[in-house]
Formats: sequence, C-alpha cells, structure tokens
Amino acid sequence: MTSQVNPPPRLLMGPGPVTADPRVLRAMSAHLVGQFDPWMTDTMTETMGLYRDVFRTANEQTFLVDGTSRAGIEAALVSLVEPGDRVLVPVFGRFGHLLTEIAARCGAEVHTIEVPWGEVFAPEAVEDAVRAVRPKAVAVVQGDTSTTMCQPLADLGEICRRHDALLYCDATASLGGNDFEMDAWGLDVATAGLQKCLGGPSGSAPISIGDRAVAVIDARKHVEAGIRSDDDEDLGARIASNYLDLAQVMDYWGPRRLNHHTEATTMLYGARECARLLVEEGLDAAVARHARHGRAMLEGVRGLGLGVFGDVTHKMHNVVAVEIPDGVDGDKARTALLEDFGIEIGTSFGPLHGRVWRIGTMGYNARKDAVLVTLAALEQVLRGYGVPVTAGGGVGAAREVYA
Repeated sequence: MTSQVNPPPRLLMGPGPVTADPRVLRAMSAHLVGQFDPWMTDTMTETMGLYRDVFRTANEQTFLVDGTSRAGIEAALVSLVEPGDRVLVPVFGRFGHLLTEIAARCGAEVHTIEVPWGEVFAPEAVEDAVRAVRPKAVAVVQGDTSTTMCQPLADLGEICRRHDALLYCDATASLGGNDFEMDAWGLDVATAGLQKCLGGPSGSAPISIGDRAVAVIDARKHVEAGIRSDDDEDLGARIASNYLDLAQVMDYWGPRRLNHHTEATTMLYGARECARLLVEEGLDAAVARHARHGRAMLEGVRGLGLGVFGDVTHKMHNVVAVEIPDGVDGDKARTALLEDFGIEIGTSFGPLHGRVWRIGTMGYNARKDAVLVTLAALEQVLRGYGVPVTAGGGVGAAREVYA
C-alpha cells in the first residue's frame, strides 16, 4: 500500500526554494471557502494591500498570479508584448536568458546586452542600448541567483521613461531581502515568488502593475465568451494566453470579480501570511536581517578558506556563490551534506556548473542557527576531502559578524 507523504527533514540552504516558515504552512492548512464567499473576496482584497506594502507601491493592480514565479513572468510579458514589439533584455546570468526566451515566445523582436557572469550593468550601458534599440519594454532581473548578482535599478526607471519604454523587473529572488522601491524607482511591472526571501512555498507569484502598463494591457482586453457582458468590447491584439491574460485577471481581482478562473485558495492563504509576516517585521528590518545573516555566511565561507565568486559589492544579501576547492567533487560534496547532515545547498548553471556552490540565507532561514549549522557541516564535508581548513574557522568568522 502506498504510504502517506512523509518527506525527510531538510534544512534548505540553497538558492531556493528554502524552508518555509511554519506560520505560513499553518496558514495553508486552513479549510477552504468558495471563491466568491465574502470572506474570500475580502481576503483577496486584504492580500492586495499587504503586497502594496511589500512592493512599496500605491499601484491598485497589485495581486497574485496563480502559479510559480515563472507564471508571473510569463503573465507580465505575454500581456505587455505583442508580436513584433522590440524588447531589450540586459543579461547577466541564467535568468536574463529566461526573460529573453519568454519574450521571444511572445513573438517579440528581442535584443540583448550582456556582461560577464559575476558583473552587473552600469546605467549608462543600459541607456545606450535603449537609445539604440528603442524598445517597447526593457525586461530585467534584479537578483539573478545563478550568479548571485543584484542589478542596481534606481536609475533604470527614469531612463526608460525618458525613452518611452516600459520597465519590467523579475524580483523573484530579491524581493523582501534586498532594497526594492517599485514607485520610487519608476518600475512599471514587477513580479516575484514566495519561495525565496518571502519564506513560503513555490506556487504563487505576486505582481504589481503601474498605470502605464495597465493602459497597455487594457488596450488588449478580450473577455472570453460565456462571461462577457454586453458592454465588453474586443480591443487590440488578443493576449496569447487565456490563463495568464492580465487584462482579465485584473478584473478577477478587482470590483468586477470576473469569473476568470478558480483562485488557488490554499496558496492565497500562504501568500497572505508571507506578506503579513514581512509587513509585521517591517521591510527595512527584513532587508537588514537578510544583510546581516548573508554577511555572516559570506565571512563564514571565507573563514573556511574558500573563495567567493563575482563582484561582492553587487552581491544579493541572500545568496553567496562559493568557489569549489580543487580536488573536491562539488556534486558529491553536496550529496554528503544532504545525506549526513540533512542540509541542501545548490550548484549553478552553464559556465558556473561544477565551479561554485550557491548557499542561501533567505526567508525563514535568514537566521543565526541556520548559518552556523551549515558552516559547521560544510567544514566536516571539506575535511572528508582532505581540504586544509582551520578548525571552527567558518563558524568563528560568522560569530564575529554576529558579535
């Protein structure tokens, strides 16, 4: 007989997903109500308000896309971009390549600029490309976990507005653990996921859409037959996805309560609790917490004598890329860490696969005990490979940060 689901206990210290906050999991165990129950629609409205605080925005159109963080990315791009539109993607890691692919699948004429992995873009380089390409939209990742780099965004909104381009940001890996200012930075659309700094499970994609982008999306509204009213008109080019059609989803979350799809109730509970906990802590405090524990992990791996990949001045607070020592099989070492200590860390992609481990300190795991236990376990795995490490060097260096 097939047994009940009983996963092994793990401390998820990779680049995401991370260990979900128990309070989020408790919220997700609450019983279901109907999608148009007044309590349900009130909870949806309440969740919108909480995520306005998280994104630091006044955008009315701030809600959840049902699906993992990639569903949010696809919803944003397929709803903004029509076939033939020019889109500019600054690529500094794997997830810039993902934005390029999704935009191309939307039929866009995609242009890219690139810097070596481990670096970020100067605003002047982005503006030069915008001036040359004249894109409808610039699509950029804030924190790319493949390289651990955090792209500065503060100047990009003004650049895009100066050249009449929309600015979309994928903040999946960075929101909640790094500074993020939707309105102050002039972002038009931003999406995220729960499974990183927000401390929840994957499966819901918070999104916020500014007025300029709302106008573009609404100009493509086609309400499907069977739920449309006599007042509904078909406008512009139909958005290619039904499920990810933000023109209709905005009406689902708004006063009209358009019956577009059945809300993922349990994920709504979890997403609401993620935002509630973050707002309760305070966004500045949460960013400072991620910075503190990220710094402790950074100094801890250095205390073990390990190198760190990339421009550390532009590293995300919540993940570090650790150079794998010579003579160590990175994947086998990760397996030993998992099997012997129940701790998961990540590898990377493309040119960094087999060169670095990625260790995360984010969400519920951005805390002292998780950092120290991971460093102590990593030391023992390295000793097993004969790597000359200072006894207690990682834990000691981290404790100095905490002191």
